[in-house]
Amino acid sequence: MSFTTEERGRPNTQDYRVFFKNAEGKYISPFHDIPIYANEAENIFHAVVEVPRWTNAKMEIATKDALNPLKQDMKKGNLRYVANVFPHKGYIWNYGAIPQTWEDPNHQDSDTGCCGDNDPIDICDIGNKVCSRGEIIKVKVLGTLALIDEGETDWKVIVINTEDPEAGDFNNIDDVRKLKPGYLEATVDWFKRYKVPDGKPENQFAFNGEFKDRDFAIETVKSTHEFWKALISKKTGAGELNCMNTNVLDSPFCCSAGDADAVVESTCASGPEDPIPSSVDNWFYYEK
Repeated sequence: MSFTTEERGRPNTQDYRVFFKNAEGKYISPFHDIPIYANEAENIFHAVVEVPRWTNAKMEIATKDALNPLKQDMKKGNLRYVANVFPHKGYIWNYGAIPQTWEDPNHQDSDTGCCGDNDPIDICDIGNKVCSRGEIIKVKVLGTLALIDEGETDWKVIVINTEDPEAGDFNNIDDVRKLKPGYLEATVDWFKRYKVPDGKPENQFAFNGEFKDRDFAIETVKSTHEFWKALISKKTGAGELNCMNTNVLDSPFCCSAGDADAVVESTCASGPEDPIPSSVDNWFYYEK
């Protein structure tokens, strides 16, 4: 199963979008149409890379837009870039999401006591390769961290790309602790502090910031897949979410290829990129 991307608009502007196509060249939604499983028997999942490692632009699946292309998040009318909070440069993993999952904002998690954040479940790929924006990778789940972001449960699933030459050595969260010492601690530090430059307090975590193991993480991913199934079949209210899709054939939101083409054609034509603001390279320092 292969996927390609198509850029629209000008990179580093508000009109920039990254749309997705399947092997037949048909437009699809990365939220709804890419299968959650790359290999269900072995619990290998697909993941959509939204933000390549070391970059700062906060790109994300546009859950409220038709066909859910990638677009850059906005804050106070400006494009959002994550600050470099010393010693971290941009994102310290390939960051993205698992398709066909949804953290239901109306479901209170029995472990965290908080409801979901209304997004697909997030992944942090610790593999060696710096992926491309919009790349679809196959990942092995290793564990998860339960971030509590402004009162919402926001799971961060630690994964490794199955094509990584070291993937066979990583099977659980303890392998990360042993083979990549310091990486998990840096991950907690990153999520705790990344909003402080925006004037917000440090983030909090469930389980005292401890990572849960592979089995717990896989069950968490599977539970968010069940929430997504209810969403895409209209058993749960979608609210502002856009569930337009082209491949979930039993979904009332499934549309024609022509409708999907019209969505893409209605966006801005691709063009030269704008420069990234020089302030994005600034470093932010503060006492922990």
